[in-house]
Amino acid sequence: MDDLRIAILDYVRREYLEEDDERTLSPSTRLISGGIVDSFSMVSLKRFLERKYDVKIPDADASPEAFDTVDSIAALVERLAAVRA
Repeated sequence: MDDLRIAILDYVRREYLEEDDERTLSPSTRLISGGIVDSFSMVSLKRFLERKYDVKIPDADASPEAFDTVDSIAALVERLAAVRA
């Protein structure tokens, strides 16, 4: 697993799961449709990604589908970073 996916997983665990939550998170875990991330949390996750990776995520790209798994979030960040480069 690459550093981007690890950073996203760490953020989700730290910000959205209780310490006693025993759910296992992986890059393919459903975050939004699985009830881990809600629309308010998605906004804070978007801000985290924009700051940490110096990308601008357009609102049109910040869809529930794009933020539903760590893999889909990482793909979005990678795509936006490549466009910026």
